[in-house]
Amino acid sequence: MAEKPKLHYTRGRGKMESIRWLLAAAGVEFEEEFIEKEDLEKLRNDGSLLFQQVPMVEIDGMKMVQTRAILCYIAGKYNLYGKDLKERAWIDMYVEGTTDLMGMIMALPFQAADVKEKNIALITERATTRYFPVYEKALKDHGQDYLVGNKLSWADIHLLEAILMTEELKSDILSAFPLLQAFKTKMSNMPTIKKFLQPGSPRKPPPDENYVATVMKIFKL
Repeated sequence: MAEKPKLHYTRGRGKMESIRWLLAAAGVEFEEEFIEKEDLEKLRNDGSLLFQQVPMVEIDGMKMVQTRAILCYIAGKYNLYGKDLKERAWIDMYVEGTTDLMGMIMALPFQAADVKEKNIALITERATTRYFPVYEKALKDHGQDYLVGNKLSWADIHLLEAILMTEELKSDILSAFPLLQAFKTKMSNMPTIKKFLQPGSPRKPPPDENYVATVMKIFKL
């Protein structure tokens, strides 16, 4: 029996959360090694981190780094990356959009209060005028349940993660997007995802002040 993937990261969302989402949606059990400052130094010193950075995932005999490389590998391994090059290109484009949106949200806890307030307004504006209209239109144009190829893909999982993150900032963010509302409900009720959304799962809560302080200490920010 193959060993479970082992995830090395802090005890919070960050760049590892999308990896947790993808593995969970694929029905893959994984282990987590939560790092402190001394653990990061040890990983760096023993050559485990190709570019001296986490996330790092031990999977299939590799110590994989770089978030996108890890996500691409998992998506390909578990048949969540389309049936051909063209579908993969669409998945990549959709994922890059949600990555941009979630990147803006991930930066918020590390910002001063006045800057944070302005950026929440900007994120809300971008989500509702730049990003969500694209996904709403995609679902409308092809009339299918999923973004690409009428089959669950990495793009769908990433979009659900982005929707839930933006709803933490503005609960009615999907009010003008009925197809995305239906998409969210359907995706959230898929057995593997429903399990991941339950209390006690490996899904991490929104970052609080303690988590921010821990990250600042570990990474010397």
